[in-house]
Amino acid sequence: MARVCQVTGKAPITGHHVSHSNIKTKRRFLPNLQTKRFYLAEEDKWITLKVSADGIRTINKRGLYTVVKELRAQGEKI
Repeated sequence: MARVCQVTGKAPITGHHVSHSNIKTKRRFLPNLQTKRFYLAEEDKWITLKVSADGIRTINKRGLYTVVKELRAQGEKI
């Protein structure tokens, strides 16, 4: 279950390398994941999340406590 964003659920997808002669070979597109520490003021502690760049923007927009509360409701251990 590695390389999955904890907030958005983004995971690797597959596609093709396409050469000049149009030969297609399999490849993987990996999400832009960052391991980031956030300070959760409501609980007075630091938490570490593996989030994509899009997940960081989601946390900035909706608030860390709201996002963490929804993750815990889904059964994620934080």
